Amino acid sequence: MRLGVLDVGSNTVHLLVVDAHPGARPLPAYSHKAELRLAQLLDESGAIDPEGVGKLIDTVQSALEVAEDKGVESLLPFATSAVREASNADEVLARVKAATGVELQVLTGEDEARLTFLAARRWFGWSAGRLLVLDIGGGSLEIAYGMDEEPDAAVSLPLGAGRLTSGWLPADPPDAADVRALRRHVRAQIARTVGEFSRLGSPDHVVATSKTFKQLARIAGAARSTEGLYIQRELKRRTLEDWVPRLASMTALERAELPGVSPGRSGQLLAGALVAEGAMDLFGVETVEICPWALREGVILRRLDHMPTE
Repeated sequence: MRLGVLDVGSNTVHLLVVDAHPGARPLPAYSHKAELRLAQLLDESGAIDPEGVGKLIDTVQSALEVAEDKGVESLLPFATSAVREASNADEVLARVKAATGVELQVLTGEDEARLTFLAARRWFGWSAGRLLVLDIGGGSLEIAYGMDEEPDAAVSLPLGAGRLTSGWLPADPPDAADVRALRRHVRAQIARTVGEFSRLGSPDHVVATSKTFKQLARIAGAARSTEGLYIQRELKRRTLEDWVPRLASMTALERAELPGVSPGRSGQLLAGALVAEGAMDLFGVETVEICPWALREGVILRRLDHMPTE
């Protein structure tokens, strides 16, 4: 059947259309994205402002029209940290449902970590052994570890690249003191979780998902996305450590000229790099392998797991 996953994230609203059947690999059929940046549409009280709600409704309606055009039989709509943490989340969800008929499922941070872990496990298989999975979104950092399809530990930290950029790095290029302060904040937050994972033993394989990690790997020399999903892509901590001060010295416009970096994401790439560097350092990781599948694929896989086979 043809499924649509509607992901209302902190940066984008992304509709992924796939052809999927129980026991088979989901095959991407179409992708539709709109940059909404909900995390930046909050007022002083932490609520998504009326203009932002209106934009969200219009974007969801547009995605519904695309889904219909592409023959989607079932839509799986969900929202992550930007909606989850908005002080008027219930009102936003009600208005979206009233205007579009779409009932967004709000995932917890732990849900995000567990579903992303499931996607990584299915991608790499059982031979990967104990997996440590890192995912940097616009609003949060997810970390999960385990041997099975359900992780033994899963946490979500408020260390998303978009959130940190708007809250800590107002200047362009950023002020050196602000960068140092953000670096300290990121590492202090991550350090609080390390013990929970280290008691479980060393991972056999460390993987990273998300646009942030993909872009960092690309500027560090990984293959282009046009070369396909099955090319192995890695990011080494030593290379990332070399890139962080370079990114800190650049404007957003200059970062957008780097290979694989989109103009819409260039402003928050430094914050994402600081989170990636901090996580790899504090967890003692020298290299991460980039996983093409992430949260959206995890949502699809979980749905397929609960569908009856014919």
